[in-house]
Amino acid sequence: MMPRAVPVCIAAALQRALLARAGARRRRLPAYGGAGIMSESRIGDCVGAIDGTHVLARVPASEKAAFLGRKHTTIQNVMAAVDFDLRFTYVLAGWEGSAHDACVLADALERDDGLRVPQGKYFLVDAGYVAKPGFLPPYRTTRYHLREFGTRRPQNPKELFNLRHSALRGTVERAFGALKNRFKILYNKPFYPYPTQVKLVLACCILHNWILRHGVDEHVPSEASWEGNQEQDPGIDENNLDNLAWVAMRDMLADQMWAARAGHNP
Repeated sequence: MMPRAVPVCIAAALQRALLARAGARRRRLPAYGGAGIMSESRIGDCVGAIDGTHVLARVPASEKAAFLGRKHTTIQNVMAAVDFDLRFTYVLAGWEGSAHDACVLADALERDDGLRVPQGKYFLVDAGYVAKPGFLPPYRTTRYHLREFGTRRPQNPKELFNLRHSALRGTVERAFGALKNRFKILYNKPFYPYPTQVKLVLACCILHNWILRHGVDEHVPSEASWEGNQEQDPGIDENNLDNLAWVAMRDMLADQMWAARAGHNP
């Protein structure tokens, strides 16, 4: 299933302009329990996080079924890459709401002007994606969200890795939160042709980046108050599709974090 026509040239131009700075400039990383989540050395070659979000859509009745989401409303599926300054570095809008996030990512990678991961770098993704070159999900069936830990500290390398992964990957969810807080049109079903609705999403992302050049404002959710989305995109047995080399790399990172935790809060 392929999406309707999408002006990907806008998204690609956004990526070319911003992807380089995603790896070159990193803000101070978030804190948890009074100590740094992950040091500059541990973040290593991570250039940001990727996730999908849903935006209300208005489509002809003949196409409604493909756009129905879990809440039985018509939506478009928007995938974005975000750096650690909450800026969008790549956006692909226009997929039907019923599309699996992994399918949208695959489409982004296959396009001539699509998403490109710099050599040796990677993005953090949620458990709905597979582990493969350039994309690192958390451990599945292991505590992940900050609220799941409460006051109890991680008990093993996998839990520690997931805790830090969650804290960093929250940047893309906070970016989506800021986008929708600021541009209320994304909560409505606009009376525009569908290609125009797609362009509206991309335009809002570009304006979001421009506004953040002048600093964070009241529309950006704070790290302290933000609670991540706990819904995962079902439908694929990700464990059977994981790249074994990247699974091994994740294990290595988790073991390094666990060995270095002595004397520090996680």
